[in-house]
Formats: sequence, C-alpha cells, structure tokens
Amino acid sequence: MNAKLIDWGTFIGALILLLGVTVPLVLFPESGKEIVSQANTFVSGNFGVMYMMMGLLIFAFLIFVAFSKNGQIKLGDEGEKPEFNTFSWAAMLFAAGIGSSILYWAVIEWAYYYEGPPFGQEGGSKEAVEWATAYGIFHWGPIAWAIYTLPALPIAYFYYVRKKPVLKISEAVRPVLGRSVDGPLGTVIDVLFMFGLMGGAGTTLALGTPMIAEGVSDLTGIEVTLGLQAAIMIVCTTIFAISAYSGLRRGIKILSDVNLWLSIFILAFIFIVGPTRFMSETTFNSLGIILDNFFKMATWTEPFANVGGYEETMFPESWTVFYWAWWLVYAPFVGLFIARISRGRTIRQMVLGTMIYGTLGCVLFFGIMGNFGLYMQLTGQLDVVSFLDANGAPATIIEIINQLPLAKFIVLIFTILAIIFLATTFDSSSYILAAVVQKEVRGEPLRWNRLFWAFALCIMPMTLMFLGGLDTLQTASIVGGFPLIFIMLLLSWSFMKASNSDIRASDDYESPTIHIKRWNRKGKKRKRSALEVLEDRNKDDD
Repeated sequence: MNAKLIDWGTFIGALILLLGVTVPLVLFPESGKEIVSQANTFVSGNFGVMYMMMGLLIFAFLIFVAFSKNGQIKLGDEGEKPEFNTFSWAAMLFAAGIGSSILYWAVIEWAYYYEGPPFGQEGGSKEAVEWATAYGIFHWGPIAWAIYTLPALPIAYFYYVRKKPVLKISEAVRPVLGRSVDGPLGTVIDVLFMFGLMGGAGTTLALGTPMIAEGVSDLTGIEVTLGLQAAIMIVCTTIFAISAYSGLRRGIKILSDVNLWLSIFILAFIFIVGPTRFMSETTFNSLGIILDNFFKMATWTEPFANVGGYEETMFPESWTVFYWAWWLVYAPFVGLFIARISRGRTIRQMVLGTMIYGTLGCVLFFGIMGNFGLYMQLTGQLDVVSFLDANGAPATIIEIINQLPLAKFIVLIFTILAIIFLATTFDSSSYILAAVVQKEVRGEPLRWNRLFWAFALCIMPMTLMFLGGLDTLQTASIVGGFPLIFIMLLLSWSFMKASNSDIRASDDYESPTIHIKRWNRKGKKRKRSALEVLEDRNKDDD
C-alpha cells in the first residue's frame, strides 16, 4: 500500500463531510429532513433560473469549442490512436453517465408529465400526451450531456496534452486560481466534488434498488422488504467492487460492453414485438416537438405563477431544475471519467461524440420503453397512471414490462440490466474517487484505494435507506451541488485560458497536436514537439 501517493487532506476531508451530513440525519432524522427540504426549496425556488441559464450556456459553449481551433487539439501524442474503439468508448461513457436511472425514468417518466403537464395544459389531454413524450427526451438530451462533458475539457487537456499526471478538479482550474489550488482552496474544491458525487450516487441507489427488488420479487415471489433491498445493494456493491479492482480495461470496459449488448437486445425486442409503428412515429414526432420548442423548454421558469390568477405548478423546479442540478453533481465525475477514456481523440471528437452518443442512447430508451408504456395507457391495455398512484413507480415499471410477450424472461433481462447499469456507474465512480484522492495517477489509481471507495459509496446510502432517509441524502446533494455552478465557470475559463495560450504560440493549426515555433542557434525557426514545449510550460506553472 503506497500511502505516499494519497492526498490525505482530500481523502479525510471527503469522509468528514459525508459523516458530518449523514450522522446528524441518523441521529435526528425528522429535523434533518426538514432542514434539508427547506434548503432545497430555497435553492431551487430562488436560484432555479441560474441552473437553467447554466445549462444553456454550457451547451452553447461546447458547440463553440467543438468547431473552433481548440476542438482540433488531440488528447495525446501526434498520430496516437484512440485507446478504446468507438463501441467500447461509447458504452463506457453511456453506462457511467446514466446508470440504472435510465431504466427507471425511461419507462415511467411520461406518466408524471401526462398527469401534470407543463405550460398550464390539462392533465390527460392531447397536448399533455405530446409534451409527455417529448420532455423526458429533452431532460436526458443534449443539455444534460453538455453539462457532463464540460469538466472533461480541462481535465483531459492537462492530463493528455500538458502531461500532468493528476485527475483532480482542483488541478483543472489551476490556470485561473494558480498556486492557491495547492492549499486549502484546492482541497475544498475536490471535497465538494466528492460530496456531490456521493450524494448523486445516493439518488441512483434510491431509484435503482427498489426497482431491482420489484423485479426479483416478480420473478421469485419474495416480498419486497428492506432486507431484500439491502441484499441487492450488497450484491451490486460486490460486482462493482470487483470491476473497479480489476481496472479500466479488464473490469469496467467488459462490464460496459455487456451492458450495451443487453440494452440493444431488450430495446430491439420491445421495438419488434411491441407497437412498432406507434413507437417510431411518436419518437420522431417528439424530436420535432423538441426542435421546435428547444429554447422554450430550456428557459420556461413559470414567471407568472400566483400572479394575475395563474396557478403555480412547480413544474420547472420539480423537473428541469432538479435534472440540471442532478447532472451538475454528477458532471465532475462523468467528466473525469470521459477524460480518462478519451486518449487519442480530439477535443471535437470527445465533445460531439459524448453529446451525440449519449443523447442517441437516451432517445432510444425513452422512445421505445416510454412509448410502449404510453401505448398501454392510451389503448386501455393497462391503466398505468392509476397503477402508479396505487402502487408506486418501481412496481409500475415491472408491471409495464410484464405486458410484453415472454414477460418473465424479459423481466429477468431487465433486472440483470438494471444491476449491471448500477454496477457500471458505481465502479466508474469509485475509480474516479480513488483518482481524485491521489497526488498523481500514472496508469490507474491504487487497487486498495479503488476498493475502499467502492464500499464507501454503498455504506452511507444503505444506512440511510434503513432509516428511510435516502431521499434526504439525494436532496442534500442537490443543495450541496450549488457551488459547482461556479466551479463549472472556472473549468470553462481554465480550459480556454490554457488552450488559447498554447494555440497562440503555435503556427501549425492544421495539426490536431499543438506545435510551437522556436528559434535554433542558427537563427532559423524550428518546430518542437508538443511534449517538449509543454514540459517547459509545466515547469513555468510550477
């Protein structure tokens, strides 16, 4: 165990913050819930517009970066091929960024919009149906993946172009904050990121575990209890601990590939045996609604609520603001992970690939699984809305899957897929948490470090699950993620400052790898490799 590589300030600071939040919730659950709920209402109600502005600005910024000279920069040495093929790369970034939550919300999210549609529409109306098919895709679409991608820019740039062997958010903002990131400020930035990630992980567990438990119950007849949910959580923890311990190539890559193939199978099965025409036409129509109303959906804040007789629905705060905040607390982790697996690609390939492949995957899940459930509702084959009100979302999801041919077999595949999705998110999370608490990462984080964070990710959510406070942890993470809005601004500024500085010194814009002019002793200009020049720059930074 090489303890010298560990940044103990960040390591211990993250644990202290997590304990500082969860222990009071354990000792005083009711008052703790109330305080967190009030904080969440205050943040989302008063600063919700900041989350929505952040989403649009990040989306626009990344489009600009992708098609600028900055987008031509290669993450690695000139001529270097991508570390992972496109299939595995797309599988890993999708599995890490989405988790089992996609199986939860893709199947059932439309039902909430159907009952409580946006823009003052009447629940159950034709307009409500159309918005119900579109809003899920919007919330899981380009803006979500843009928020995920932004932190990858400076992290990947410093790791692969400037050859800094550090995978930390604090290191990525060094061009803006300078040497102050070597002190307490840098530790605070990294600890806030880690807390947000662990809280976001609690959200994923809160959604995934009950759904998996319902699947197991449907297959075995075992009643859904806290004991069953705890057993499922332990099994998932063991899977992602083994995967994280095995490393990026042997564990996470293989699990992500299996995940993607199972996803393709279940989506293809539902598409073929289900109402194929309805699903394809509805999905296509939904994309048209989104394209026609993209900025309206991205900026609707319900400003006239409770004014002039307009009734407040809390739709923006309950959905769009919540989702943007949720993506935000996960963004540094997913960005770190995307950066780590993108060696050999250009900035443009990384940005556009993540946004396109991520959005496309979500469109398929919502377009097929979601519209299958909607078809059951509209044709009267299953009253999804009534079943949801009576039995809750996890049971409703499994009931929708049970309407398919070979129902038990598909429920089995669905449940296995949910477990693997949960595991791939958490093994990626533990991998990145381990990287953040190390002073440097050459190759992969230490194995014991990866294993420690794999189990640490599970212990607190499991404790709160028994106390019925898992929703409190996820709400706390949204509130705690508020400072990340400003960190995202620093990350953008940092990337542009560093990359523009290097580009201005370069005279070879056609090459995806930066080269910089230098004078030799004979007075003639010569080009040095990016590695040579950036080694000099690193010395200047230090």
